[in-house]
Amino acid sequence: MNTMFARVAGVRVATTALRSPILSQARMSSTSTGAKQTSSFAKKAAIAAGATAVVGAGAYIAVPNVYASGAAEGLHPPHYPWDAKEWNKTFDKASVRRGFQVYKEVCSACHSLKRIAFRNLVGVTHTEEEAKALAAEYEVEDGPDDDGEMFMRPGKLADYFPSPYKNDEAARAANAGALPPDLSLIVLARHAGADYIFSLLTGYMDAPAGAEVKEGLNYNPYFPGTWIAMARNLYDGIVEFEDGTPATTSQMAKDVTMFLWWAAEPDMDRRKELAFKALVLMVPLAGLTWYIKRFKFASFKTRKMVFNPPPTIKK
Repeated sequence: MNTMFARVAGVRVATTALRSPILSQARMSSTSTGAKQTSSFAKKAAIAAGATAVVGAGAYIAVPNVYASGAAEGLHPPHYPWDAKEWNKTFDKASVRRGFQVYKEVCSACHSLKRIAFRNLVGVTHTEEEAKALAAEYEVEDGPDDDGEMFMRPGKLADYFPSPYKNDEAARAANAGALPPDLSLIVLARHAGADYIFSLLTGYMDAPAGAEVKEGLNYNPYFPGTWIAMARNLYDGIVEFEDGTPATTSQMAKDVTMFLWWAAEPDMDRRKELAFKALVLMVPLAGLTWYIKRFKFASFKTRKMVFNPPPTIKK
């Protein structure tokens, strides 16, 4: 088994060539802040031999035969060593900002983000002024007023992202009975997390020969059961990034995955920072503890206690 690695867009992509390697290409641009650089996923071999799915113009993702592993459970996504998984790396803020743009312009039409407030974006993807302007674009229900009536007002930093539907029944009615899940914790709520989200977004393809096509559903081998109500929504150029990054399908899928990962764990960078500080503090303390135990307490640990009875008194 030959393994190759390509580091692109802040992700080290592990590629494995087996007996019948399938080479694929997916364009993904660099995530350097303010940089207008474009690089490719390079040549990556498939994780296992199987079909190749077209995910965008000139972008391909090789996937194994879904029936070999069981269609009922869905195809297990390949492992992508995201930089954010490493203990000494943080979220790529430029990628998170682009991912928010993808969510706002594409995903927010159906999916809610109930656990994220506009204030959470300050210092991460937006400045305070940008976040206030963004919140003001939304109409938020408030009240009751002095007459006991609910009213609509422009959003504030303290408000949470409003749902695109009034309730679950309205969401089902607008999506042929399917309920679009809330995306606040979607990365933590799905097995394989970010790998699953990225693979799902880039895994749409034509149903294999012999498969029963279900009306109103779309074939995606990474979805449990392989038939998903959500249609493919990411196409090359559907979003125009503010920093000039080419909006390929794989790039948008990567960025929105990073944003949803941050939304699920907004305090992850802070936890890593605290862990690093604790490590810096505990290492010298551990050395000091060893020194005290080894040298200062050596006399206590090696001492011998001897009992000398008093001399007997002769009568």
